[in-house]
Amino acid sequence: MDKKKIPTFTSRLPDVGTTIFTVMSALASEKKAINLGQGFPDFSCDRQLLEMVNEAMHQDQNQYPPMAGVSELRQEIAHKIKSIYRYQYDPVDEITVTAGGTQGIFTAVMCCVSPGDEVIVIEPAYDSYIPAIQMAQGVPIRVALEVKRDALGKVESYQIPWKKIEGAITEKTRLIMINSPHNPTGMIWKKEDLNHLADIVHGTEILVLSDEVYEHMVYDQKVHESVSSHPELVERSFVISSFGKTYHVTGWKVGYVAAPKSMTSEFRKVHQFNVFTVNTPVQYGLSNYLKEQKHYLGLSNFYEKKRNFFQLGLRKTRFQLLPSEGTYFQCADYTGLNIPEAKLNESDFCCWLTSEIGVAAIPLSAFYTKGQESGVIRFCFAKQEKTLEEAITRLYKL
Repeated sequence: MDKKKIPTFTSRLPDVGTTIFTVMSALASEKKAINLGQGFPDFSCDRQLLEMVNEAMHQDQNQYPPMAGVSELRQEIAHKIKSIYRYQYDPVDEITVTAGGTQGIFTAVMCCVSPGDEVIVIEPAYDSYIPAIQMAQGVPIRVALEVKRDALGKVESYQIPWKKIEGAITEKTRLIMINSPHNPTGMIWKKEDLNHLADIVHGTEILVLSDEVYEHMVYDQKVHESVSSHPELVERSFVISSFGKTYHVTGWKVGYVAAPKSMTSEFRKVHQFNVFTVNTPVQYGLSNYLKEQKHYLGLSNFYEKKRNFFQLGLRKTRFQLLPSEGTYFQCADYTGLNIPEAKLNESDFCCWLTSEIGVAAIPLSAFYTKGQESGVIRFCFAKQEKTLEEAITRLYKL
């Protein structure tokens, strides 16, 4: 009997394999390590939010909602943005509820990038950016953050490479993707950065995608400078945010995209055939929960305490800490550790750290398409204090 022939087809993403987050989380589970790699909390969300979602279910809010999202939720989102960033989006025509930030990013790229269009991506970058561009048959133009090093060659901080960004713009440039607070480095864009970006795109047809999913996690009395607050950029930008990040419910996969009416119209054309719409009772629960500003306005203080606790512990090791101005990530240079493994590349070091020390982290090289090495790894401090304390105890061994 002839063997059955399995049909084959050409991969749309031939260079994409299993993500580093899946690999490290699986290794952490296998080795019973503390997982400070993948970015999710290990603590519960507010029970009040669960009650609001549960109440919506019992009120039979369980059928399809409007394609763009429940009206009440879009109104609350518009109110939130106006109260913080002083810009009034129309909740009917300019705000769309999405199945998480990643779907919002993907849909925004798909709706505006045509084959051959160039999209500027600033690396290190969240791993969904490049595949989204490739799926749209666009051309990713990678520009790396400038790395500032100390006298010993250790990484101190990252800076936006404005000259390189300006030099990367051509007549084919369709979109610039930015991210602040920045995953993975923890840096934040300042007001002057947005002004600089506005100067670059002024008088062009270039659009901006601003990934702001960590908008409520900014520390040391700094503020998040949203594209929504910039009079010129807001007119050409998709702004993405995430309830999963803000309310400790990453598994719910609910976010939103705010954009001008004409851009939102094109966004929704793709959205309706991508996911169509998003979980109904969760939307109603979020719309009620969002009415209380304290739930997100207190988030920076909440996570700053965790960051400070984690940093205090790591400073007793030989890790060199980089600034963490926002997000719930802490980057650290490991090349100064007085161990042979400090000479390993970032991926191998993270595997060793997980297997032998019992703490999982993510190599920063995973956020570069070509795996740029800098001797820096990323920890997630969105954990209970006891989790962070145990991780620090294990890292003392280094």
